[in-house]
Amino acid sequence: MNQDELKTLVGQAALQYVVPGQIVGVGTGSTVNKFIDALASIKDQIKGAVSSSEASTVRLKALGIPVFDSNDVSELAVYIDGADEINHLGHMVKGGGAALTREKIVAAQSKMFVCIADESKLVNVLGVFPLPVEVIPMASARIMAQFAQMGGQAQIRMKDGAPLVTDNGQQIIDVKGLKISDPVAFETQVSQWPGVVTVGVFAHQKAQICLLGTSDGVKTLKF
Repeated sequence: MNQDELKTLVGQAALQYVVPGQIVGVGTGSTVNKFIDALASIKDQIKGAVSSSEASTVRLKALGIPVFDSNDVSELAVYIDGADEINHLGHMVKGGGAALTREKIVAAQSKMFVCIADESKLVNVLGVFPLPVEVIPMASARIMAQFAQMGGQAQIRMKDGAPLVTDNGQQIIDVKGLKISDPVAFETQVSQWPGVVTVGVFAHQKAQICLLGTSDGVKTLKF
C-alpha cells in the first residue's frame, strides 16, 4: 500500500470520531485533505467545520461543508489533523504546511485531538523533521541565533524566491538538528521568546488518539 492509499485509509477512519450534529475542527495538509473528502460523505450529519487554514477552508466550502469562525464557536468536540512527527506520548511536530498557528488555536478549543498520519511519522524523539516556527519578521535573525545556541541550524522558509508569508502575514523559520527530548519544556521555553508567534511543537496541545496508517491497516494509538 503506497503513502497516498494510507492517507486515504486514515482519513476515512477518522470519521468515527466526528460527533453527529456538532462542528468539527479540521486541520491542514495532504492527509487532512483525504479526511475532508471523506467528511463530505457525512456532511448532512454535522453542522460544519472550524478550519485551521485558508487552503482547508476553500476545500471544505467547495464540498458544501459550512465553515465557522473559531470566535463564534465556544468549544469543539474533536479536532482532526495530521502531523510531521508524533512520538509515543502523543507529542507532535507540526507546521510543514505553514498553518501551525491556526492549528494550535483550533486544537486549544477542542476537547480531543485526533492525529491522522502514516507510520513513517511515528518517532521515538522529535526533531528529525525540521521544526517550523512562525515568527514576526523583525525578530527572525535573533531567533535563528537563539536556535544556533541550542545546536540547531535555522533558516527562513522561502517560496518563489522570497520568504514565505503565512495566512497571518508572518514568516516561518525551519530548524534542523534539534533533539527535542522534553517537548513540554521545549515548547514552554521557545514560546516565551519575543517575536515567536507559534513554535511547531504540540505538547501542551498533544494528541489523545493517533490513527496510524500501516501496511497492516489502521492502528489506533491512545495517549
